[in-house]
Amino acid sequence: MANNSGRWALILGASSGFGAATSRALAQAGYNIFGVHLDRKSTMPVVEALQDDIRAVGGEVVFFNMNAADETKRREAVAAMRAHLGPNGVVRVVMHSLAFGALLPFVPKDGERGLDAAQVAMTLDVMASSLIYWAQDLKGAGLLGRGSKIYAMTSAGGTRVIPHYGAVSAAKAALESNIRQLAMELAPYGIAANSIRAGVTDTPALRRIPGNERMIEFAQGVNPSGRLTTPEDVAEHIVLFSQLDSHWLTGNVIGVDGGEDIVAGL
Repeated sequence: MANNSGRWALILGASSGFGAATSRALAQAGYNIFGVHLDRKSTMPVVEALQDDIRAVGGEVVFFNMNAADETKRREAVAAMRAHLGPNGVVRVVMHSLAFGALLPFVPKDGERGLDAAQVAMTLDVMASSLIYWAQDLKGAGLLGRGSKIYAMTSAGGTRVIPHYGAVSAAKAALESNIRQLAMELAPYGIAANSIRAGVTDTPALRRIPGNERMIEFAQGVNPSGRLTTPEDVAEHIVLFSQLDSHWLTGNVIGVDGGEDIVAGL
């Protein structure tokens, strides 16, 4: 059983996909988990099973069922974390894995519905801007310190076009830019910030993208390893990077995709 007595991670989007896999992997590596998720009663058994898995390896669990982009709820959660850790505790790992955005075309065809201003703003706020506000509040509360690491989940869609993915693509590009800015501003404090660009991964978020079947088939065909990326692939590398006390790896887009992104035509 891992010794989870002192190290804490905060996972934004903890209940499924990359967030759930990373919560489990970090707990196995000796971390306690703060988790932010938004689930209704029907999906709470999945959340409860995740919490049980974390506790089974010796991890402490504090989850917040809330909208991660809600300013009031965010500040309440940060205050609760500060109180839970006491005056000197810090969060060593922060993972931003919020996948909630509008999947509609910019210019709809006849009979289609296109993006409106509220949907574009919501997608950018949840999937990109929220990272800024969490970083501000965590740093302001003293919950980020030397050796802390911030990871934000991006995708190849941040630099490529995919049908119906335009608003999310713009948010991913903005997220990568936000990470670069945070890396620069947090470097004097010994805090690193990096984007993680996963390969095509069969997650609930992917399944919501129209045409996801073609994306899965194509990725399986071009990936040098002949398979999709898994949430566990990403989790394994976040755990590995997080073992380092150094903050010298910062400001990057790190590909965790088995070489998928380097193959021509993807």
